[in-house]
Amino acid sequence: MKIKRKIRLGLFILSLVMGSFLLFTACVTAPNIYIEKTEKVSDHFNGVRYFNPGAPQTLYYQSDQAIKRGPTWWVWNWILRTDWPEWPKRTDYPPGPPPVTRAPEGSLYVTPVGHATFLIQMDGVNILTDPMWSERCSPVSWVGPKRYSEPGIRFEDLPPVDAVLVSHNHYDHFDIPTLKNLADRGTPRAIVPLGNLDLMRSTGIATVDELDWWQSVPLSSNVTITLVPAQHFSARTLWDRDQTLWGGFVISGPSGNVYYSGDTGYGPHFREIARRFSPIRVALLPIAPFRPPQARESNQGYRHVVHMGPAEAVKAHIDLGTPFSIAAHFQVFRLGVEGFDDAVNVLVTSLKGHNLKPDAFVAPLFGQAIQIPPVLNASLSPAGEARSIGPVLGFARASRSVVPEAVVQY
Repeated sequence: MKIKRKIRLGLFILSLVMGSFLLFTACVTAPNIYIEKTEKVSDHFNGVRYFNPGAPQTLYYQSDQAIKRGPTWWVWNWILRTDWPEWPKRTDYPPGPPPVTRAPEGSLYVTPVGHATFLIQMDGVNILTDPMWSERCSPVSWVGPKRYSEPGIRFEDLPPVDAVLVSHNHYDHFDIPTLKNLADRGTPRAIVPLGNLDLMRSTGIATVDELDWWQSVPLSSNVTITLVPAQHFSARTLWDRDQTLWGGFVISGPSGNVYYSGDTGYGPHFREIARRFSPIRVALLPIAPFRPPQARESNQGYRHVVHMGPAEAVKAHIDLGTPFSIAAHFQVFRLGVEGFDDAVNVLVTSLKGHNLKPDAFVAPLFGQAIQIPPVLNASLSPAGEARSIGPVLGFARASRSVVPEAVVQY
């Protein structure tokens, strides 16, 4: 067993180096492209690289050891660690039913596909965030973080997709095979942060809009997409760190404002987004990776910079004005040291700690379409038991033994 593990580790490291080298020309945007689009130094661009205003530009987190030894130490420490918590080999969560072709007029549907992928149906348009249907998030298909949960929607069951929103260029969010498949089935448009134009065009999607923070573009006669700040970083190779921008999106239309944060740490940008777009009707927020209380590093001064755990996500939910929030970035790819159920359990505890109702911020069933009315009208059982409330079915994400109806109303 030890020999097999060493072989796998060696192949993984080799694939990182080879994949980065081989994909360099395909994945790196030429410097003159993104510099021309941001000619002036800004509060998040120094003329060469993008950065997080007012936050350290670290790889993942800050700690006494990481600061002393640098990011290379962190990467090797992460690769070579042996105390990973157990995750299931594969969950048995079945995909949900095929979504409706279009949301009824005046309705807003959000279907979590898994990880950071959501199908948003509102005001006559269908939008996918960070579409990811691949088995691994990696430069190569045979090694790297693997999928533990099936996509909540079968790819062949997708309705026509009018646009994809891609928040940044990391492999678990900017998945080239999925984007090429979407281009083949006729998805006409993509919206990306600065520096990602050429990479997106390589997928075959015909029209690509490249935005800076706070820039907007109309998607239809009544729906507008705005790129908003996030606290993160970018890289697809060993050489292109922070040469492309990252961000979240606000989708604005007659049905209200839908906020998708992308990958982000906790920061002051949530309050600024709320100030500019209040009221936010729906927020899609990541709750992992993070370091749960039982992790070995939890008491060593570790501070997240570019990701949020559930406790910080609840703070962001409050900063945003307590919209209806849906959790993202959990139970699909193991990218941190938390156990499989830790993110959901800590989310429930954090909501209680802030005296918030359990249905204010839900960890959803993948593939379960959520119809979001103007007034929340359902409850979520923190114990994980499904219960009927009139025609509405409330459920907790921790229990997957119940297959709900096609659309859940809150």
